[in-house]
Amino acid sequence: MSNHCLMRVITVNVCGIRSAAAKGLFRWLRRQDADFICLQETKSQEHQLVGHKVTLSGYHSFFCDAERKGYAGVALYTRHTPDRVVRGFGVTEFDREGRYLEAQFGELSVVSLYLPSGSAGPQRQASKFRFLNAFTRHLARLRRRRRHYILSGDWNIAHRAIDLKNWRSNQKNSGFLPAERAWMDRLFGPAGYVDAFREVRPEPELYTWWSNRGRARANNVGWRIDYQVVSDTLAGKARAASIYKEKRFSDHAPLIMDYDL
Repeated sequence: MSNHCLMRVITVNVCGIRSAAAKGLFRWLRRQDADFICLQETKSQEHQLVGHKVTLSGYHSFFCDAERKGYAGVALYTRHTPDRVVRGFGVTEFDREGRYLEAQFGELSVVSLYLPSGSAGPQRQASKFRFLNAFTRHLARLRRRRRHYILSGDWNIAHRAIDLKNWRSNQKNSGFLPAERAWMDRLFGPAGYVDAFREVRPEPELYTWWSNRGRARANNVGWRIDYQVVSDTLAGKARAASIYKEKRFSDHAPLIMDYDL
């Protein structure tokens, strides 16, 4: 598919696709030789993209927008023509927010996924827990389908202490709550999914998001909340993973992974 027959998947929360495009994201993406590009938090509806440089030559692009303007939304760019594109996972509350976009290619599905953030307050955290419950059922359904899945995106949860700089002081904060971390334990345990990044990059201080406060990014005081989660049928297939930090397109950095499929 791309160089050395490895398949490259890039995921990045763009914090506004038009804003990221203005900062050069698509110029950078053109050079990456990716098979699949998953974007989250596009904060745009498709008709609002006219005149913005968000196309990639040689790629098909698909969008799943939130009904509310300037909010959430996911996108998927692919070199390969999908057999089928699925928008949403069948739960109205979240499908209206544009959080799930799946493209199917033969036995493989690539998903651009954006989990709710609970950091705005108790109501948003309650919504996030509802999402986790509903998504647990969806993940079980996917597993029964016996397809290969790559679920790429912003999961808004740091799984373990290694996944954020200040883990001690964040145990009562959304994104590192005990219940959220326990959900990730189940995801990467009995639910049958694999944290592909950690298969090839077990070392600490690898983060994908930094607060805009202070000098968090300069000092690498970050969180790893962007993942490529694969079905256990793809366990051991990841060959390389990197986080691109040279240029800043949003408060998240692109996560690049290569698979030998």
